[in-house]
Amino acid sequence: MIGTIMHVVEKVEKHRALYEGNEEAVKQHLIGEIFSTLGWDWSNPHEVRPEYRTEEGRADYALILDGKVVAYVEAKNLGVDVFKKTKPLHQLGKYCFSQGVSYGILTNGVQWVVIKAFEEGTPIEERVLFRVNLEGESPTKSALKLSLLSKDNIVNLGTLGSYLKSLEESFKGLRKAGFSEEVLIEYLKSVTSPPREFWRGITRLKNVKSHTRRPKSLYVYEGFWRRLDFEGESWRGAFRAVVRYLLENREIEPQERRELETVFKYMDKLGIDSSKAFLLLKEVEDYFGLDIGVEF
Repeated sequence: MIGTIMHVVEKVEKHRALYEGNEEAVKQHLIGEIFSTLGWDWSNPHEVRPEYRTEEGRADYALILDGKVVAYVEAKNLGVDVFKKTKPLHQLGKYCFSQGVSYGILTNGVQWVVIKAFEEGTPIEERVLFRVNLEGESPTKSALKLSLLSKDNIVNLGTLGSYLKSLEESFKGLRKAGFSEEVLIEYLKSVTSPPREFWRGITRLKNVKSHTRRPKSLYVYEGFWRRLDFEGESWRGAFRAVVRYLLENREIEPQERRELETVFKYMDKLGIDSSKAFLLLKEVEDYFGLDIGVEF
């Protein structure tokens, strides 16, 4: 995404006059490239439909997932300041409201405004989830915000946008209160990283190279090390305990759940010995994004 942003900005710098007067060039050269990087098949009518008819007029694009419109995109040429012009934003809101579509995206290729279409008693200006300015902020910051519009993330756009806004407001508030940027960043890292200094007896599974040592205790990290009961101080027992933990505590796709239940039930028939259980445990950790620790 960062590479795409830099490429788009470079094209704008070289051909600004073209994009300031030609909306179609903005759509094809700038907007299309960004959405393609975000995982949308820009030429596939099952995902992207141009000139989409609504009761309030035609939206430039409709983004579609599983046959349902999830967002409308309204494009302007680069000569239109979409941060200041309120008429296009209100028109976009009407498109969304008339069709019951949750999100709207207004852009001139460089400036992006993303709105939540519905919130009772709230004017549309207050329903802005975030703004992006490819020429006025770092590519890293722009890439993070635009990534919320990816095909994988857009169904959770409202939640993710709220998280991002809360993070920015909290960070600004704490900086204003006198906390240093370095301290705050280190704090955020500690929230998502297992503590090391207080758990010197726990070895992360990623660092265990062989199944020859028998695990005596087993943990899964959930902001703290949660201990899991398991049988026999063996890798087979550890593997069963982690599978049971996943089945009882994680939202898992139906097919994955069936596979885990089969493995859990038929470990003996499948011939899963200590060596194979150790390897499977590492695969499960990686696949489900777990952080597993053991004590020997």
